Amino acid sequence: MAKNKTTETEVDVTEFVESYVDNIQKKADTYKLIELISEWSGFEPKMWGPTIIGFGSYHYKYASGHEGDAPMLGFSPRKAQFSLYVYSQTAKSERLLKDFGKFKMGKACIYVKKLSDIDIPILAQLCSESIQYLNEHHECACRH
Repeated sequence: MAKNKTTETEVDVTEFVESYVDNIQKKADTYKLIELISEWSGFEPKMWGPTIIGFGSYHYKYASGHEGDAPMLGFSPRKAQFSLYVYSQTAKSERLLKDFGKFKMGKACIYVKKLSDIDIPILAQLCSESIQYLNEHHECACRH
């Protein structure tokens, strides 16, 4: 079975942000996201893989037998845009996206250029909905 590439690391989150994010606005948005998602999730940020800042964790297992751990919520301050890992495919999440602001949807994440493009209270609701979904469907750190 293949080893998961995205695992929790010991890399310091602040060191990562300072060395990886070179745009002033993106750096400010990165620190704001860390503050907000820490508050909403109740977890401190940890690095997952080389570029994902994750909060909490959950264990997944697919019908194929593939299993592993992933951040409960997370994001990556990529060069072009943020990749937000805060979405679970629920009816409520679909409704929330209608008023979320400027974004693009990927297979497993939401892409946004800057925080001012999105509605922060809706982001909070998306995070809450995702935590609830993970709690109901996976072994989740949100239960502890």
